[in-house]
Amino acid sequence: MAATAAVRSWRRAFALLLQLHLIQLRGARSATFTIANSCGYTVWPGLLSSAGSAALPSTGFALAPGESRAVAAPAGWSGRLWGRTLCAADAATGRFACATGDCGSGDVQCNGGGAATPATLAEFTLDGSGGLDFYDVSLVDGYNLPMVVAPTTTTASTGKCAATGCAAELNAACPAGLRVEAAADGGPVACRSACDAFGDAQYCCSGAYGNPNTCRPSTYSQFFKTACPRAYSYAYDDATSTFTCAAGSTDYTVTFCPAVPTSVKSTGQNPQTAGLPQQLNNGTTMVFFGGNTQTSSAAAAASANLLYAVTITVALALSGSALV
Repeated sequence: MAATAAVRSWRRAFALLLQLHLIQLRGARSATFTIANSCGYTVWPGLLSSAGSAALPSTGFALAPGESRAVAAPAGWSGRLWGRTLCAADAATGRFACATGDCGSGDVQCNGGGAATPATLAEFTLDGSGGLDFYDVSLVDGYNLPMVVAPTTTTASTGKCAATGCAAELNAACPAGLRVEAAADGGPVACRSACDAFGDAQYCCSGAYGNPNTCRPSTYSQFFKTACPRAYSYAYDDATSTFTCAAGSTDYTVTFCPAVPTSVKSTGQNPQTAGLPQQLNNGTTMVFFGGNTQTSSAAAAASANLLYAVTITVALALSGSALV
């Protein structure tokens, strides 16, 4: 009897240790981000870990058209990634910089630097509340190129596990008050948010507008939301823009220009052959329209041009985007 009891006790202890080991393995599993470039031009992804999150094996690299690269993220990782465009190293100083999405590091690796606005952002929190990964694509800081995040999971998810992002090309249709143009020939390369362009509290969801009851969608945020219904368009756009998948069993593919290869200038040309600058010119590579010096009345006047822009964008989204 004593021997039988001892065997049962050993079996229970072994089963418990095995269960704990499996839990530890699951918790230590890395999610893999496969970052793919379907644009007709080179994109330099930037990656930034949130405060307290483990560092990723790379914080920046180049992807030629058609290339992809896998980046492993540890369990519990939180951070963001984005695409940089029109990048080059200064011939005299060797300092690396980009016309859009620049992280200020002076190097291909971002080394803890975040994206300069405007930039399309993919945001992740792995192993979050309820055993779920949380992710979104945000246009709150503006837009510089199409991006879609698509999950691949090995288990049934209890969350809202689906592709999200902005597959539409918005630079050509960007309202004049938000448009960023290349200094070389004035072609559009990015589209600012109203907060970035005008600095008003109503657009930035700050001050008296710092809660979801007072900060509401604006004409400008609706421009982005109409074209990209699943992407964040302003700070409190959570209901339609936050997605979740089962933690520990889901990997993610982040694709730039997922629909068809498009240029930064919306002309079908490679930026290098379209005459856009390959070297930074004393740090000035972009021309901003509708800057922070504009008043609220200027912002209101500029919004009158949005109806036509939204009409163009809807047509682009319907023809070039699978995200509806």
